[in-house]
Amino acid sequence: MNLSIRNQLAGTVSSVTPGEVMAAVKIRLTGGQEITAAITLEAVRELGIAAGTAVNALVKSTEVALATGVVEGVSIRNQLPGTVTGIKAGDAMASVKITVPGGELTSAVTEEAVTDLGLVTGSTVVALIKSTEVSLATV
Repeated sequence: MNLSIRNQLAGTVSSVTPGEVMAAVKIRLTGGQEITAAITLEAVRELGIAAGTAVNALVKSTEVALATGVVEGVSIRNQLPGTVTGIKAGDAMASVKITVPGGELTSAVTEEAVTDLGLVTGSTVVALIKSTEVSLATV
């Protein structure tokens, strides 16, 4: 299956914490970072997700926010440090490529955000991703 989702990070499920309808699934990425995906219990069952399951974490580029450092006092659990490897700027939006340990992310942000954050190739950034914006695919 080919997907339009550019951000696909490989990892292994480290834990599943079920709730009434949703589950918090922690994934250890191949680069060593841990991220959380909030998915339905139905998806957990149908995909057979349990500790030890190999998965790809999928995130649309429009759901990756950027910061110039770790952000405290925010509900976003997934904060992946990385380095900007490229910026393609348009009139209003920009595509920012970020290398993170074990992979690469793309973030779609406004051109104004690139300017305000002073982003250039080589800039250190933190990719911020809400757990509800992470989808999982079994491999």
